[in-house]
Amino acid sequence: MRVTVVGTGYVGLVSGACLAHFGLDVTCADVDKGKIDKLKKGIIPIYEPGLEEVVHRNVQAGRLRFTTDVAASMPPAEVVFLAVGTPPLPDGSADMRHIFDAVTIFSENHRGYQVVVTKSTVPVGTGARIEAILSEKHPRESFAVVSNPEFLREGSAVMDFMKPERIVVGCDDPKAQEIMRRLYKLQTDQNVQLLMTGRVSAELIKYASNAFLATKISFINEISRLCEEVGADVMDVSRGMGMDTRIGPRFLHPGPGYGGSCFPKDTRALLDVARVHKVGLRVVEAAVAANDDQIQRSLNKIQRAFGEVKGKTVALLGLAFKSDTDDIRESPAMKIAAALLDAGAKVRAHDPAASANAMRELPQLKTFGDPYEAAKGADGIIVATEWNEFKKLDWPRMKECLKAPLVVDLRNLYDIREMAEAGFSCFSVGRP
Repeated sequence: MRVTVVGTGYVGLVSGACLAHFGLDVTCADVDKGKIDKLKKGIIPIYEPGLEEVVHRNVQAGRLRFTTDVAASMPPAEVVFLAVGTPPLPDGSADMRHIFDAVTIFSENHRGYQVVVTKSTVPVGTGARIEAILSEKHPRESFAVVSNPEFLREGSAVMDFMKPERIVVGCDDPKAQEIMRRLYKLQTDQNVQLLMTGRVSAELIKYASNAFLATKISFINEISRLCEEVGADVMDVSRGMGMDTRIGPRFLHPGPGYGGSCFPKDTRALLDVARVHKVGLRVVEAAVAANDDQIQRSLNKIQRAFGEVKGKTVALLGLAFKSDTDDIRESPAMKIAAALLDAGAKVRAHDPAASANAMRELPQLKTFGDPYEAAKGADGIIVATEWNEFKKLDWPRMKECLKAPLVVDLRNLYDIREMAEAGFSCFSVGRP
C-alpha cells in the first residue's frame, strides 16, 4: 500500500516513520524546505526517543522518503494523511489554513479512488467540510474522507503508534473502511482494538479524551491546594484514588499545571466548538480556569520560598512541558522562567533536551549543560520538569554549588524528610 503523509511535524513524522516500519510505502511531504532538507540528511528536527532509529532504518530500506513536492506525492497514494499543524487562534479556535491548503492541493491532483485521512486534531465537522470541498470538483464515489485521530504522547510516541491502546477510525464508506483495516492489519492482528465509528464521533473522541485527561490533572491540582490547608499529603490522596479501577492512577500527579501542544489547545478548541453550538461545557471550562490558576499558585509558592525574587539568582531545572521531549509549547516551566525574569531575577536553567528551543523564546535565559552548573551561585533550585536525571541528584554536591540549600519541588520528586536530613528546605505541592 502506498501512503502519503502531508506534514512532517511531530504527528506526521512519527506516523509516517511508523507506517513505513509496518511495511507500507510512505512518502512524507512538507512545504518547509529546511525541514525536508534536514530529514534527507538524516537529521531529525524533533526530540523523540526511538524516532531517529525508525526513520533511518526505513529510509535505508527504501520504504520512507521525503519531498517538498506535495502535489506530486499525492496521485500515487491510496491513502493521504493530513498531519499538518492546527495551532490555536487568539479566540481559542483551531487555525485550519494548513488543512484546507492541503485539501486544495489534493483536489487539484486527485486521481482514481483515494482515501483522505485527517490525522491532525481538527474541530468536529471538519471531515464534512473537506467532503463538501472535494465534491465540488470530483464524483462522490471517487474519494472518502476519514477521521483517524492520533493519541501520541510526547516522549513515548513511537511505542504509542506501534502498540496503541486503541485505533479510532471514523468513516461511513465501506470501501474506505476496508482500506483502513488493511492499513492497520499488523496492529489489529496483535489484538490492538480498532473502533470503527461515524466520522463526527471520531473527531469528538479526540477532543473529549484530551479534555477528560486535562480535567484529571486540574482536579488533582485543586485537591493539592486543599491538602496544603488541611495538612494532608496529596501523594497519598492520589495513590488512594488511583487504586480505584474506576479512576486509575494516571494523570493524577500534581504539579505546576498541564502544558504542551495538545491539552491547552484542545480544551480551548472544544470550548469553541461548544460555543458555536450553544452548549455549555462547565466542567471543561473549570478545568481550563484551574490550570491557569495553577501557574500563579506555583509562582506564589516560589515567592514564599525565596522571599523577594528581584535580584535573586534561581536555578531552574526543566524547561520542556514534560520529560523526554524538547517541546516548550505552553510549558509551565517556561511561564515560570518568563515571570521570574520579568520580576528581576536571574535564571540559570538546565534541560536535557529543550534548552535550544527555550533560548529562542527567552534569549535572556542562561542555560547550562548540567544541573550542577545551573546551580552554581544560585539562591535556590526550582524543579519544574520531571526528568529522570533530576530524581537522583547528588545533594552534597548540589549544596556546595548553591548559596542557600533551598528547593522548590513543583513535581514532588523528592521525599521531604530525606531532603530535610540532607540539610535542605524543600517546598513541594500539596504536602505539609
